[in-house]
Amino acid sequence: MTEIQIDEAALDSMQSLLGEQFKDTLEFCCSEFERLGNEVLATIGSDKEAAIRHAHSLKSNAAQFGATSLSEVARQIELNLSEDKLEQAIEASTGLMAQVNGSQAQLRAWS
Repeated sequence: MTEIQIDEAALDSMQSLLGEQFKDTLEFCCSEFERLGNEVLATIGSDKEAAIRHAHSLKSNAAQFGATSLSEVARQIELNLSEDKLEQAIEASTGLMAQVNGSQAQLRAWS
């Protein structure tokens, strides 16, 4: 089973910052997690630069909203691709969508 880690302090901070727009922004981010995760998987073996960009964006978006375990998986993918370690990047990506789905569920339940 995939362990999902959410930093509730980051969520509290974003909620304070965004106020009434928090829920809509959180929902948009959850959609972006899915889009970016799918983009990483679609490009990982064929377009290294695109895969790095998508992994970087996913890492940053996830960290901003406290999805720490998702951010870490995206960071591993980005780092391995940057270091030309495709096999390790692909291995790290095997749990990516489970992290996306689990993070989405916990973030939506939190709000």
